[in-house]
Parts: sequence; C-alpha cells; structure tokens
Amino acid sequence: MTTIRELLVEITGTTEYVGLPDDTDLHSSGIDSGDLVRLVLLMERHTGEEITTADMEHLRTIGDYEEFLAADRGAAGSPDGA
Repeated sequence: MTTIRELLVEITGTTEYVGLPDDTDLHSSGIDSGDLVRLVLLMERHTGEEITTADMEHLRTIGDYEEFLAADRGAAGSPDGA
C-alpha cells in the first residue's frame, strides 16, 4: 500500500517527511503548491479516482491526506461504492 509519506519521498527526493507526525501541516512544512499538485496527481494515479478542488480544501495535514487515501480505497473496494 502506498502512503502519503512514500509519495512525498517520491516527489521531494528526500526522506524528511517519513518521520513527521500525522498532524504536520504540509502547507507550512516546506511543501510548495507545485508539490501539492504533484501529490494529488500521484494520489489520483494510485486510486484511479479524481480528487476535486472541494476535496483539496479539507486536506492540510499528513493525517488528512492519509485518511482521504484510506477512505477512497475503502469506497472503491465496496460493491456499492459507499
């Protein structure tokens, strides 16, 4: 399973984000807007689902992104998509 931290390592080329706590705010941790766009694109590629602007408004911390990724996988894995 791919995690947000693994995607951040792929994007930044550094393991700096591996040990950060879930409540780390990505906007203030040195990730720029271009990196956030790349993160969302990688998430879409891994899940096969579109992430909307409205979705992105609720994603701030590593934990938020991890929960979103896990919830999306849960919905994609259920027969009714819920």
